[in-house]
Amino acid sequence: MPPVFSHAPSTSPATCRPGCAACCTAPSISSPLPGLPLGKPAGMACPQLDAELRCRLFGLPERPAVCSSLAPGPEMCGNNREHAMAWLSKLECDTQPHAT
Repeated sequence: MPPVFSHAPSTSPATCRPGCAACCTAPSISSPLPGLPLGKPAGMACPQLDAELRCRLFGLPERPAVCSSLAPGPEMCGNNREHAMAWLSKLECDTQPHAT
């Protein structure tokens, strides 16, 4: 079964590929979240993921705004988790401030 994507604002974690959580792992999160008051470093799985890699903060006010604003889509998610991890890791690298 192909992944399901929605271009509308997501209100359900069902719009994501089950068992992926690339967007909860690859990028850094600078906002505080439960368990990580200083944010989450890139490449670390968010501690708010459950055993099925679903967000325990989904729909709660504690969920960082950046998480709510990131919606799954074909360019980011591709056909598998490996594609999503590579795309998001490159985006993370490309958006880091460069030392001058």
